[in-house]
Amino acid sequence: MKKILMVCEAFGGGVFTYVSQLCNDMIDTFDIYLAYSVRPQTPQNYKDFLDPRIHLVEVKHFGKKSLTNIYNDFKIIKELREIKRTVNPDIIHLHSSIAGGIGRLAFSGKRNTIIYTPHGYAHILMGGGKKSSLYKIMEKVLGKKKAITLTCCESENDVAKTMCKTTAYIETGVNLYELSNSLKGITTIKNEKFTVFTLGRICLQKQPSLFNKIAELVPEANFIWIGNGELECELTAPNIKITGWKPRNEALAIAKGADAFILCSFGEAIAMSLIENMYMKKLVLVSNTMGNKSVIHNGINGYVCNKAEDYAKQIKNAMVHFPNELPVRAYNDVIETYNTNIMKQKYIKFYSSL
Repeated sequence: MKKILMVCEAFGGGVFTYVSQLCNDMIDTFDIYLAYSVRPQTPQNYKDFLDPRIHLVEVKHFGKKSLTNIYNDFKIIKELREIKRTVNPDIIHLHSSIAGGIGRLAFSGKRNTIIYTPHGYAHILMGGGKKSSLYKIMEKVLGKKKAITLTCCESENDVAKTMCKTTAYIETGVNLYELSNSLKGITTIKNEKFTVFTLGRICLQKQPSLFNKIAELVPEANFIWIGNGELECELTAPNIKITGWKPRNEALAIAKGADAFILCSFGEAIAMSLIENMYMKKLVLVSNTMGNKSVIHNGINGYVCNKAEDYAKQIKNAMVHFPNELPVRAYNDVIETYNTNIMKQKYIKFYSSL
């Protein structure tokens, strides 16, 4: 069996779901080691999500102001190199920006194949600014290192090609068995008005000001944001309801009762929430950006929008004549491409080819 060392500093949220699922799917074919750090977003029972055959190695210096504390970064590099010497992996797979940055500094790639998966390039998710520019410069510098950048979709791969020489992509997928079981027995929350919702942290990446403007342009519809965050103050339209974070079954009940799902972020890799709502046959409207535009094709399985007026126009049209064929096509795309069964086979083929 080939040994694969997964390195994941951002062990929470969507990255936690992705990496834990990937480790579980690969364990029958490869010898899997997971070097990780516990974050506030990491589930307390995170070990319950992982196959017991996975070798867990906690990186103690991760999470201590990585990339801003040079002294600590050297400690992380030393710790990662010691883990590499102990494990002696054939493949080292770095997940997300911090692990990808420090990992490419720590490992030369001479005796192992180094893979880096950004899970959404930070400089795009930030939407511009000095910090964003710094991350972009760092990506270009680190892109000269000996590593394969493996992205989550074609449009993210297009960005990767501007950062480094060797790239590939495998589409993100959701676990359809778990999702369908989660949806069983959930009572749909019904709405009197046409209801549009989104889900996630209310932060710059998700563009709450744009969501607010869309709501203002369609006052006859209800808008729901499942989640909270530092930019809640930007959601001022009277037809917006902020629910805060909800348990998964409650969030799914709200989703089942809604008519449309909006993802108007600055950028994504592929958002799990997008794929889940495609599976639930919701009308989806997304921003014309990295990640989203790989999954949603305008007028075929949803709508790709450039400005608030575009979203508003399609929502108003759907309130008069709902485009049922689009959600059906989106559902079929999940069955055919964006699920963990397909993702598993592609990963086995990819790792085996290295």
